[in-house]
Amino acid sequence: MRLGVMFDRDLPPESLIPFCRHLDAAEVDDVWVVEDLGWTGAISSAATALAVTERLRVGIGITPAPLRNPALLAMELGNLARLHPGRLAAGIGHGVQDWMRQVGALAPSPLALLEETITAVRDLLRGETVTLAGKAVQLDGVRLVHPPAVVPPLLAGVLRPRSLELSGRVAQGTILPEGVGSGKIEEALTLTGGGDHELVVFVNLYLGDDAATVTALAEGSAEFLKIAPDEVVMAVGSAEEAADQIRSLWEAGARTVVVRPFGPDPLPQVDLLLTELR
Repeated sequence: MRLGVMFDRDLPPESLIPFCRHLDAAEVDDVWVVEDLGWTGAISSAATALAVTERLRVGIGITPAPLRNPALLAMELGNLARLHPGRLAAGIGHGVQDWMRQVGALAPSPLALLEETITAVRDLLRGETVTLAGKAVQLDGVRLVHPPAVVPPLLAGVLRPRSLELSGRVAQGTILPEGVGSGKIEEALTLTGGGDHELVVFVNLYLGDDAATVTALAEGSAEFLKIAPDEVVMAVGSAEEAADQIRSLWEAGARTVVVRPFGPDPLPQVDLLLTELR
């Protein structure tokens, strides 16, 4: 069982370095960076996080396939994996469809694009010469000159049943978004095949008693997941209550739980949580 911490997109980008250094000295396994339209790029964030830490795995959660040519994505990931072997995990997803529409990158077939992107990136990172005439991806004899000796795992950031099945076919892991509970974890394990497939679950973390904050977090996840706010699973309340919720996600089958601490000063919350989890 692994514990990760997300560097929230609303934090000032320059605070990433002290944030990662703090976690590198703590009892945390991963730090995760995000790529949402208008915020920051995940590759540059991951490169920075890897460069200023010594032991943390750095997760990318997640790059949208419509914005990333698979050859270029493989080049970037391969470079990071060579420089920091064994310390990278790369999430790839469909992208938020409204955002993809905003930038003119809406895919006619999101499922085909994601499957072909993950397949191409995976094979390129393995050092293969890739030719692919797919529905969405076209590659003709492409290979990496410097493929990594340690190939980083690719994880699909997906939610719906057909996408989960896709992840089980082509990815080494699956990332589930904030708010999911044991039922969705069980479904994901079934549809992806379980086994060595790593299931990563994001969860909002808020240690405090501000009811308005808790409600806002629940409503945000509920809207995305299309469920009722009272069905949203979060690590909120006291450190003890939050720790119990994280343990329940591990017990449900999540191999890695990544907390997303809410607020402008997240690290004290993480420290309190770690004390309770010990």
